[in-house]
Amino acid sequence: MMKKDAPRGTRTGFTTGACSAAAARAATIGLVTGQVPEAVECLLPNGDLVMFAVQNGRCGQDSAHAMVIKDAGDDPDCTDKAHLTVDVRLLHELPGQVLLMGGFGVGTVTMPGLGLAVGGPAINPVPRRNIEANVRAAGSSLLDEAGFEVTISVPQGEEMTKKTLNARLGILGGISILGTTGIVKPYSTAAFRASVVQGVQVAGTLGHGLVVLTTGGRTEKFVMQEMPHLPEAAFVQMGDFLRYAMGAAVKAGLKQVVIGGMVGKLTKIAQGETITHAGRAEVDTGLLADIAASLGAAPEVCDAIRQNETARYAGERMDALGLGTAFHTALAQRVIQTLRTRYPDQFDLKVLVCDFDGRKIAEAP
Repeated sequence: MMKKDAPRGTRTGFTTGACSAAAARAATIGLVTGQVPEAVECLLPNGDLVMFAVQNGRCGQDSAHAMVIKDAGDDPDCTDKAHLTVDVRLLHELPGQVLLMGGFGVGTVTMPGLGLAVGGPAINPVPRRNIEANVRAAGSSLLDEAGFEVTISVPQGEEMTKKTLNARLGILGGISILGTTGIVKPYSTAAFRASVVQGVQVAGTLGHGLVVLTTGGRTEKFVMQEMPHLPEAAFVQMGDFLRYAMGAAVKAGLKQVVIGGMVGKLTKIAQGETITHAGRAEVDTGLLADIAASLGAAPEVCDAIRQNETARYAGERMDALGLGTAFHTALAQRVIQTLRTRYPDQFDLKVLVCDFDGRKIAEAP
């Protein structure tokens, strides 16, 4: 179980998938023994055995009910405290089978590209296997004579999904049941990184042959205004995860990639960074000074740009000289050159640049 005395900000938690597996195991034990336990040991996808508290346990003649409350640890997760609720029902006509169903608050998949059946529940492959493994382990004594129908529901799921990008991915009506290890690490980037890859996969199914990658909400709003003919699912907020977004675009067979950004992140891409987080690498202001020099900026301006720590400063100095559009266009061209070197002959590339108020400055080519 989690360390309750861990330093603030470091306490791990459990995924929706792990909590669902624990509730499913507890309910299955209830079917086998006639009583749902108040705590259950669950096998996680990473091989750990973890004890979970179980709520609302009850048994009927051929069914049982159990609920586990998700504790996300110190991760700021919108599904923290979700009630992962499972009803397990005996299927006398289907011995040996385990059927996994989505109930209220679990999203329904409505678009291809997620590796899940359209029309089915948004329960990802790893938690799906983990839930089934726990049900089979707990219910092995009954499997020769009956199967199990396992229905997962989340009473708060409809509200929680409004704080996610699920609707854009075609997951409607509730949250996804997620998790590759079962463990949630505080301030983990894994979930966001996975959502970026999923977003690109969905964009690859739309038939437009392109994906629009942006560094955040402001840049996405800007590019959406520039490309209003595209459906919302063609736009993916990649944040700092250029490498994963581009890798997913290669796998999806996309032929055009549009990148929307502001001067700071675009400079990092131009200098060859594939993870553009502020803590990973400093902005190469020397590169910006070289661009400024190529546009005729005075040596003292170029020196000031080189010695400053921010890309924004370079943009503001060039704006003051009336060279802002030319400067940002040249930067966008550098981004394309860098990406063409890394992904030769794989994409038509376009870069759109906006200012800090979301107004268009430049584009390339």
